[in-house]
Amino acid sequence: MYTLYGIKNCDTCRKARKAMDGSGIPYQYHDLREDGLSAALLEHILDRVPVVEALNKRSTTWRDLPDEEKEAVDANKARELLLAHPTLLKRPLLDTGEEILVGYRDGDYDNLSG
Repeated sequence: MYTLYGIKNCDTCRKARKAMDGSGIPYQYHDLREDGLSAALLEHILDRVPVVEALNKRSTTWRDLPDEEKEAVDANKARELLLAHPTLLKRPLLDTGEEILVGYRDGDYDNLSG
Protein backbone atom coordinates (compact mmCIF):
# COMPACT_ATOMS: atom_id res chain seq x y z
CA MET A 1 0.00 0.00 0.00
CA TYR A 2 1.16 3.51 -0.78
CA THR A 3 1.76 6.08 1.95
CA LEU A 4 1.37 9.78 1.29
CA TYR A 5 3.18 12.10 3.71
CA GLY A 6 2.16 15.73 3.99
CA ILE A 7 0.31 18.32 6.04
CA LYS A 8 -3.39 19.15 5.85
CA ASN A 9 -3.15 22.84 5.04
CA CYS A 10 -0.65 22.44 2.17
CA ASP A 11 -2.28 23.10 -1.22
CA THR A 12 0.07 20.75 -3.05
CA CYS A 13 -0.64 17.98 -0.54
CA ARG A 14 -4.37 18.50 -1.10
CA LYS A 15 -3.87 18.19 -4.86
CA ALA A 16 -1.85 15.01 -4.37
CA ARG A 17 -4.57 13.52 -2.14
CA LYS A 18 -7.22 14.42 -4.71
CA ALA A 19 -5.17 12.69 -7.42
CA MET A 20 -4.77 9.57 -5.27
CA ASP A 21 -8.48 9.56 -4.39
CA GLY A 22 -9.38 9.94 -8.07
CA SER A 23 -7.12 7.06 -9.08
CA GLY A 24 -8.89 4.59 -6.80
CA ILE A 25 -5.51 3.35 -5.59
CA PRO A 26 -5.55 2.59 -1.85
CA TYR A 27 -3.18 4.63 0.25
CA GLN A 28 -2.80 5.85 3.78
CA TYR A 29 -2.20 9.48 4.66
CA HIS A 30 0.40 10.42 7.26
CA ASP A 31 0.10 13.99 8.50
CA LEU A 32 3.57 15.13 9.51
CA ARG A 33 2.17 17.60 12.05
CA GLU A 34 -0.43 15.35 13.66
CA ASP A 35 1.19 11.93 13.26
CA GLY A 36 4.74 13.17 13.74
CA LEU A 37 8.08 12.12 12.31
CA SER A 38 10.03 9.44 14.16
CA ALA A 39 13.76 8.91 13.73
CA ALA A 40 13.03 5.53 12.09
CA LEU A 41 10.60 7.07 9.60
CA LEU A 42 13.05 9.87 8.79
CA GLU A 43 15.80 7.31 8.10
CA HIS A 44 13.38 5.33 5.90
CA ILE A 45 12.74 8.48 3.87
CA LEU A 46 16.41 9.52 3.73
CA ASP A 47 17.41 6.03 2.55
CA ARG A 48 15.46 6.83 -0.62
CA VAL A 49 15.67 10.63 -0.87
CA PRO A 50 18.93 12.59 -0.53
CA VAL A 51 18.81 14.87 2.49
CA VAL A 52 19.48 17.93 0.34
CA GLU A 53 16.40 17.06 -1.72
CA ALA A 54 14.28 16.36 1.38
CA LEU A 55 15.02 19.61 3.25
CA ASN A 56 12.64 22.38 2.20
CA LYS A 57 14.58 25.62 2.43
CA ARG A 58 11.68 27.54 0.87
CA SER A 59 9.29 26.76 3.72
CA THR A 60 8.01 29.20 6.30
CA THR A 61 9.48 26.94 8.97
CA TRP A 62 12.96 27.35 7.44
CA ARG A 63 12.62 31.11 7.14
CA ASP A 64 11.53 31.33 10.78
CA LEU A 65 14.58 29.43 12.08
CA PRO A 66 17.32 31.49 13.70
CA ASP A 67 20.22 32.17 11.33
CA GLU A 68 22.64 30.19 13.51
CA GLU A 69 20.50 27.05 13.00
CA LYS A 70 20.51 27.51 9.22
CA GLU A 71 24.27 27.97 8.93
CA ALA A 72 26.52 25.12 7.84
CA VAL A 73 23.78 22.52 7.52
CA ASP A 74 25.33 19.13 6.85
CA ALA A 75 23.53 15.76 6.74
CA ASN A 76 23.60 15.30 10.53
CA LYS A 77 22.37 18.81 11.28
CA ALA A 78 19.66 18.42 8.62
CA ARG A 79 18.46 15.23 10.35
CA GLU A 80 18.29 17.06 13.70
CA LEU A 81 16.35 19.94 12.14
CA LEU A 82 13.93 17.59 10.37
CA LEU A 83 13.22 15.68 13.56
CA ALA A 84 12.69 18.90 15.50
CA HIS A 85 10.63 20.50 12.70
CA PRO A 86 8.90 17.83 10.53
CA THR A 87 7.38 20.55 8.33
CA LEU A 88 10.88 21.16 6.95
CA LEU A 89 10.39 18.06 4.81
CA LYS A 90 9.51 18.79 1.22
CA ARG A 91 6.02 17.55 0.57
CA PRO A 92 4.07 15.70 -0.37
CA LEU A 93 6.14 12.55 -0.26
CA LEU A 94 4.61 9.44 -1.82
CA ASP A 95 6.14 6.17 -0.68
CA THR A 96 5.41 3.54 -3.32
CA GLY A 97 7.28 0.81 -1.48
CA GLU A 98 10.09 0.96 -4.03
CA GLU A 99 10.78 4.67 -4.14
CA ILE A 100 9.66 7.95 -2.62
CA LEU A 101 8.35 10.60 -4.98
CA VAL A 102 9.01 14.15 -3.77
CA GLY A 103 6.54 16.92 -4.56
CA TYR A 104 3.53 16.78 -6.83
CA ARG A 105 2.53 18.20 -10.20
CA ASP A 106 -0.61 17.32 -12.12
CA GLY A 107 -0.12 13.95 -13.78
CA ASP A 108 2.70 12.74 -11.53
CA TYR A 109 0.63 9.84 -10.18
CA ASP A 110 -1.08 8.88 -13.46
CA ASN A 111 1.12 5.84 -14.04
CA LEU A 112 0.77 4.38 -10.55
CA SER A 113 -0.96 1.06 -10.21
CA GLY A 114 -2.67 -0.42 -7.22
